[in-house]
Amino acid sequence: MSTALTGRLAPSPTGAQHVGNARTYLVAWLAARAGGGTVRVRIEDIDSPRIKPGAAEQALDDLRWLGLDWDGEVVTQTTRLPLYEAALETLKQVEQVYPCTCTRSDIASAASAPHAGEEVTYPGTCAHRSAMDAGALQRDGKPFAWRFRVADSPAFTDLFAGEQQIDLRHAGGDFVVWKSAGTPAYQLAVVVDDAAMGVTEVVRGDDLIPSTPRQLLLYRALGLAPPAFAHVPLVVGADGRRLAKRHGDTRLAALRSAGVKPEALVGLLGWSCGWLDRPEPVRACDLIARFRLETIPKRPFVLTAELLRAIGYAG
Repeated sequence: MSTALTGRLAPSPTGAQHVGNARTYLVAWLAARAGGGTVRVRIEDIDSPRIKPGAAEQALDDLRWLGLDWDGEVVTQTTRLPLYEAALETLKQVEQVYPCTCTRSDIASAASAPHAGEEVTYPGTCAHRSAMDAGALQRDGKPFAWRFRVADSPAFTDLFAGEQQIDLRHAGGDFVVWKSAGTPAYQLAVVVDDAAMGVTEVVRGDDLIPSTPRQLLLYRALGLAPPAFAHVPLVVGADGRRLAKRHGDTRLAALRSAGVKPEALVGLLGWSCGWLDRPEPVRACDLIARFRLETIPKRPFVLTAELLRAIGYAG
């Protein structure tokens, strides 16, 4: 029995959406629509200290401006805390998590120095604890997070990037699923949400490839079926670094305010993915018939000032 394809778009309101976000959203939306599937939208707003007022509404406006529609109601993470709490309880019951009192400085001083670009691996300082030890820590007034026990690292076949194998035991180690502030961490929330929303295919930036084996471990521990994953290259500036303020204002709101037509930007992004012979105005829905995941270049897309000027934006 086949499962209907369901994709998702998951903007985070920690800042404005930019051209790089737009490219990934476009690929994710087209992957679902070209497969005859549905598209869900989720606002990932659990990172409360970094949430910008009005950014969630702006993100939805950006999606509409791009011509990307969705099915069903928009899901907002901060309204779903009971679901995350229930998942944490399940992990406690099977002893897949333990309370960790380590601070970032504790971990940095105890862990072996990582090589350039590598993540600090948690040294397992608190791994001797059981879930029941949380009670004593609470009575003593000691703040703690919940860490997931990493016993292995599931390999997976990425729909775009191919076979992937990351040894989490030497690339991060046991990871946080619940913060000491009392809120779920990204890895737990995204697994719970995608499962609850019936998501069968996750298309996102390739900077999140290291998150995937962690999420696969959570799916397994929670008895949930994981989606398929496709990680596509990011958009970078002329210096090869991911888009940031140093590359000028690439916010979608700025392009819109400058009078850039959404079809012009969609055409530029469609060309960058190999679906058009040249950058030319096109609606997102007109790319459905041309969508091919395999035509997207394996390297990051370099967004230059010249390309932006060509669609009517001076930056």
